[in-house]
Parts: sequence; C-alpha cells; structure tokens
Amino acid sequence: MFIVGLTGGIASGKSTVAALFEARGVPVIDADIVSRELTRPGTGGLEAIVDTFGSGVLTETGELDRRGLRRLIFDHPESRKRLEAILHPRIRTAMLEAAARFSRQPYVMFVIPLLFETGRRETINRVLVIDCPEQSQIERLVLRDRVSPDEASRIIAAQASRCQRLSIADDVIFNDGDSAALSDDVQKLHQAYLRLAKGAGN
Repeated sequence: MFIVGLTGGIASGKSTVAALFEARGVPVIDADIVSRELTRPGTGGLEAIVDTFGSGVLTETGELDRRGLRRLIFDHPESRKRLEAILHPRIRTAMLEAAARFSRQPYVMFVIPLLFETGRRETINRVLVIDCPEQSQIERLVLRDRVSPDEASRIIAAQASRCQRLSIADDVIFNDGDSAALSDDVQKLHQAYLRLAKGAGN
C-alpha cells in the first residue's frame, strides 16, 4: 500500500489540504481523529491516561479534558513523553488497520501532525509538509482556539521547527492563504502520487 504522510505545524492548514485530497477520492486517515476515538470514555486509551496522570485530566462528565492535558504537557516535557508512550503505538496500529480497508485505492493519506517528532516513517512512502509563516500560525491559532498571541507562540515553540519539518519533506505545499493556488498544488501532487503509487505496485 502506498501511503503519503501529511504533516505540518499547528494551524498551518493541514486539515484544509487533507480535505482537498479527500475531495479527489483519496482516503484520509487523521491521527488526531483516531486519537480522539481511542480516548473516548470507556476506552483503554483513556483508562491508561487516567492511570498515569490521575482523574484530574477528566471533565465533570468523565471525558478527557484535552485543553487541560495540553497545558500539562506543554508545562512538563516529561509528561509529554509519557502521554506519547501511551498514545502513539495505539494510534499507529489503528491507522494501519484503517488503511487496510482501502487496499484497492491507489494511495492513502495519513495526517500526522507529529511525524517529525515521532520519527515513525517506516510505513510512509512519501512525506508532504504543509508550510506557512509562523506569524500566520499565530494569527490562525488566536482566532481558532481563542488563545493569546503569547500562548500561541508557546504552543508553536513546543513543536518541531519549520526547518526540522522541511528536512523530512519529499514534497512541500506553501500555504499563504491563496485557496486557488492551494487547490492547484494539491491537484499536481495528486497526479504525481497516482503515478508513484502505480509505479510502486508494478
């Protein structure tokens, strides 16, 4: 199976680009969505998180307090590693199981925000990085998540840098907010991936 790994910094436009590929018939499997499924009430993932961090990571209704957990891991790097040890193996397994259902498709796209940080490229044939200026990320984060510019900067600083992400890129889409250019870039890469997937299958 030919797998394209789509990654990029927070608020870089990953979801927008993924939706453009999906509109072209490409199966898209998003690590963030899979993570949410794996941490719903009653799941082993949520139970493991509570066992590790305590019931303080839950809301009053028993759901995972994602905003509170995000603050915790940004303030305590060792907590981030413990959380990743719980979630990343589960996410990887679930994504591969989901991809297996699309074995007749030319290629599948995995949206993995932390692809650089995890270093898990063994199942990825091609890495597509969505790039944009940091200032654009800050502005989008402030609007989307209603955080202060300072908090947005801290969130961005906690992730891999632009240079680090670009270092693993096979392909790059620069997202400056031009929707027409974004669609054109996606179409060109879609055709390229179809050719690569066909060649890989021969």
